[in-house]
Amino acid sequence: MAEEAGRKKVLVVEDEDNIAIALDYLMTREGYQMERVASGGEAMGRIRAMRPDLVLLDVMLPEVSGYEICQAVRLDPALADVKILMMTARGSAMERRKGLAMGADGFVSKPFELKELREEVRRILAVGA
Repeated sequence: MAEEAGRKKVLVVEDEDNIAIALDYLMTREGYQMERVASGGEAMGRIRAMRPDLVLLDVMLPEVSGYEICQAVRLDPALADVKILMMTARGSAMERRKGLAMGADGFVSKPFELKELREEVRRILAVGA
């Protein structure tokens, strides 16, 4: 399992450094290859260049929202295999429905438990594998 996970690429789109550091620690420990961008404006270019297996996508970002990024990824046929896990501090049922309706593969509320996030990442990456 660790060898398979080692080939998975994860892009974190998160503007808060403390959350990004925690995500870096968790993703690296799980054996994923991880990169980060800190603004919505950088996200699409990096997603197209990197072709990550999973994007951990904050909803509230500078420049471009996570919802807009999610929608742009889903509208690009070349990115059809990219999985998206959205993260938000506003974890209402309406936010979750909106994210899933935009095409997200999963949704977690911040602050999240590392165990919950790890399980959700594994679940999403296992679908279609």
